[in-house]
Amino acid sequence: MQRILISAAHKSSGKTTLSIGLCAALTQRGLSVQSFKKGPDYIDPMWLGRACKSSCYNLDFYTMSREEISQKFYHYSQHADISLIEGNKGLYDGLDLDGSNSNAALATLLETPVVLVIDVQGMTRGIAPLILGYQAFDQNINIAGVILNQVRGQRHESKLRSVIEHYTDVPVIGAVAHNPEMAITERHLGLIPSNEQQQAEQQITRIAQLINEQVDLDNLLTISTNATTLKTQPVEEQIISSATKIRIGIARDEAFGFYYPDDLEALQNAGADLININMLTDSELPEIDGLFIGGGFPEICMKQLSANLSMRKSVFDAIENGLPTYAECGGLMYLSRSIKWQQDEYPMVGIIPADTLMHNRPQGRGYTRMQSTENNPWPLDENSEFPAHEFHYSGLAGLPDNTKFAYKVLRGTGIDGQHDGIVYNNLLACYVHLRNTGQTPWAEKFIAFIRSRESQN
Repeated sequence: MQRILISAAHKSSGKTTLSIGLCAALTQRGLSVQSFKKGPDYIDPMWLGRACKSSCYNLDFYTMSREEISQKFYHYSQHADISLIEGNKGLYDGLDLDGSNSNAALATLLETPVVLVIDVQGMTRGIAPLILGYQAFDQNINIAGVILNQVRGQRHESKLRSVIEHYTDVPVIGAVAHNPEMAITERHLGLIPSNEQQQAEQQITRIAQLINEQVDLDNLLTISTNATTLKTQPVEEQIISSATKIRIGIARDEAFGFYYPDDLEALQNAGADLININMLTDSELPEIDGLFIGGGFPEICMKQLSANLSMRKSVFDAIENGLPTYAECGGLMYLSRSIKWQQDEYPMVGIIPADTLMHNRPQGRGYTRMQSTENNPWPLDENSEFPAHEFHYSGLAGLPDNTKFAYKVLRGTGIDGQHDGIVYNNLLACYVHLRNTGQTPWAEKFIAFIRSRESQN
């Protein structure tokens, strides 16, 4: 099982762009590439998945057990020619002092060689102690190669290669020149999602071409073949429910696109048929038994969302009449009365009696920990605590005092710093994002809740 982990010395070193280019360049060679992203993230995996022409999966110590990470990696990698994991932040960065949730910890768990991306702007001889220090800090980590990024000319590259060759035993497998053409436009939440950018395919192709010219892909593949045999048990095949299929509507368009592919697979395994809905252009909801509106950028599309009066009314009426609905972050915003961003404000669905206000800085960011309340319509376990994550620039204003909440916030922000998960009829709408794992099997619980509502009707 060939595999490689692309990490960096520090955040914002360009490893995401390089990982996208590597995935695309290897795919263009005719290889089956399986991509993974460490940590909670929607946007990078969209790009990585598009570059590989297959879904990218997240590996996260906070929401998954070590056994789950190993099993999931094995399950999705076993039929690929090579698996590429993109790390987050720096190689040794993480929540805990002992580094138990760092990229290095993931490399150790999956026995995977590391290629270190180094932003070399303003650096020459100083690169040697940096590499030596990263090697010495944890000698269990196999730093099998480095890719120099943001190189400023042939002379700069020659100096760097000479220094690294003289002082270290780490091969330079690539030197990528500073080039604005490799940039992927960013905005307040990070990289623009690939499902929104019409030129995504052209940009991926261009990045792949530059990577192919400046990175020794044969050397990279050789490094990947030196990974040891992965010792893990495959995931037990889930039995798809034999009961009548549940039709779940999924909002999937330019406004809403933040979904974990394995969460959608879990919904299907629990007995759901997934029906894609375009909240921008479809006139009304189709015949469905439940609705899932994930995160995204509704503020970018708020004019179009607001203009689709028939869909807004259809969603309002469906929830008012008891349609089981789950909304995360962007979905919560869409269900509020309005979204106000800068000088513009547009009415939304209005089933949640509050207004969404966009801010210049994040209002909630990072890992969270929640506890279910008695109001949770489909609790994971009674009074259970569970991990999740959030990243939102918006907040709610004018929410009534008698609002029912499904979650108590133990860590994080949620809606008001103390609560999250607005409950109304059969609606659960929250800022936090859940992941379907052993700790949080939300897909199964949501499907079971829908079936229970149907049996009562």
